[in-house]
Amino acid sequence: MVATSTNLFKINTYTNPGELLDRISPKDLEGAKVTFINMPIREQMAPNAPPMGPAILAARLQSYGVETRIIDLNAYRIKDEESRRRNLPNGRFFTFLEAERLIEESFQQYGDQMLIGLSGLITTLHWQEKVAEMVRKLQPQAVLVAGGGLATEFREILFQWIPELDGIVHSEGEDAIVKMTYDAKLIYDKGLKGATDSGKLKPYFIGTHSGRARFFYDGGRTKDLDSIPFPAWDLFNTDIHGNPLLENYIKTPVWGNATGNSSATPFTMKRSLTMISSRGCPFACKFCFRGAQGERNYGMRSSQNIIAEIVHDKEKYNTDFIGITDDNFMVNAKRIIDLAEQMKPVLSEMDVHWGTHGRLDEAADLKPARDKSHSITDSIRRVDKMYEAGCRYIGFGAESASSYMLEEMGKGGFMLVGGETRINGYDFPMTMVEGIKNTKAAGIHANCTWIMGYPGENLEHLKTSVAFIKWQEEHYTQGLTPGTPEYKIHSESVNKCMFVATAYPGTELFKHPTVREKLSAVFGLSFDEKTKDPLPDDNLKKYVEELGDASKVLVGDGGTLYYGNMDLDQFKEASEHVNSGNLYKILDM
Repeated sequence: MVATSTNLFKINTYTNPGELLDRISPKDLEGAKVTFINMPIREQMAPNAPPMGPAILAARLQSYGVETRIIDLNAYRIKDEESRRRNLPNGRFFTFLEAERLIEESFQQYGDQMLIGLSGLITTLHWQEKVAEMVRKLQPQAVLVAGGGLATEFREILFQWIPELDGIVHSEGEDAIVKMTYDAKLIYDKGLKGATDSGKLKPYFIGTHSGRARFFYDGGRTKDLDSIPFPAWDLFNTDIHGNPLLENYIKTPVWGNATGNSSATPFTMKRSLTMISSRGCPFACKFCFRGAQGERNYGMRSSQNIIAEIVHDKEKYNTDFIGITDDNFMVNAKRIIDLAEQMKPVLSEMDVHWGTHGRLDEAADLKPARDKSHSITDSIRRVDKMYEAGCRYIGFGAESASSYMLEEMGKGGFMLVGGETRINGYDFPMTMVEGIKNTKAAGIHANCTWIMGYPGENLEHLKTSVAFIKWQEEHYTQGLTPGTPEYKIHSESVNKCMFVATAYPGTELFKHPTVREKLSAVFGLSFDEKTKDPLPDDNLKKYVEELGDASKVLVGDGGTLYYGNMDLDQFKEASEHVNSGNLYKILDM
């Protein structure tokens, strides 16, 4: 089926769900039952972080007295002959049949549900299709709603792709989930006709389809992020069979060489959990889609609230490390300074540290001199204060060390404010070099992630990134004796993996002329001539079903999907060097 428009329903004017909460009390939700189902992601990785989105939404509903459950399909990795055949040392995902059996057994124990929410990234479309079929068969009376990254990007298109859905919710959902539960309970109590006749399903009710209500829920930022309860991690204590899901998560490091998530560390963590301290990011990298977490609308939790959650997790779960998985923790320097001061008494009593994500220009803390002839360093460096606050790891999305490619990626600007410096025959952005030096000098490990195969990238651009990685390794092992354990630890703490440029719908990259040309040739996608948006046809659906986490090269009926300026054989050779652990051989190509 080909649809020429995504406006499948008459969508109401935007209404912030927070404006409706004063009309809903815990008494209105009394007796409600809600289950969230989290989709599996990154099969090659051991599951190392319980799903934060469903856990926060569950905690929100618990504050209203709602009986809430989570079925976490990502918590399982099956080690058997099939996983060995597929070279998956951490184990494989459930089969669809195995997943359905777990879901069915869970509902037998939990009882009939009023609302069931599907949560997942844009890469989970195929899983959501299958799980929606299972849920509709097992719980026909429940209102079935999809949220998260997939729903935020495709919105009403999902009604075509997953016809079992009753509703879609986009963007941030802490307030919307309360209204969703209210609507689902109203339908459960009064029946569809009684609920619609009451007029109380407004404003997100958009009609009926095949005898079922259809909703399009608006998301929106909660006014005070500090008011959001901490994630309901206890819901993962055990599954219905007594498997210790939460303990398994906690014992698997958030970051490190063994995680398979392009992170490396010179230290280990024994018991770790994750949290989020801010929403959105003020920058506009062309390859990034963050619609479910605030887009460029940056908002923060207070230092006191962050510390309260770190202490809570330490006291309740005996964590020694917290991964603050913000898109960009380092935007606001004042909050970092406040955090350093307020964490002092905590660190004097507790052995707990944390890590997060930021940008190398923020670690460099360079700013232009008045005459713009050079850059100067801020007197107070953010990384120094972060170390004082207990930070020991920062993940930097370096992406490329080529100034040209950084401009192409939308990462120029502040990243190039300091100009370039020449090292080992290559020109690197000054902010990247100073950012690494400052972070290491502060006592924090810097982990950089990289992208290859981006539109416009030639072999010399790629070599520049590889040369920067080699320089970072030399900087981290400076003064150490090769062959010693200490040298090995610091050498291996420098990430040498590279993601392949992947065009996710909703990003600026997806509209790039080269990307659209290649997507049309390889996957048969069609685009609106005016908006450059993809038409929501079967080819787009097939492409989204193929998407992973950028760790694989996509192949369609039209061949290999590659956007860079190297010839395909060169790209494949470079990819092989990366995948075989021989990254530096690219410098000899």
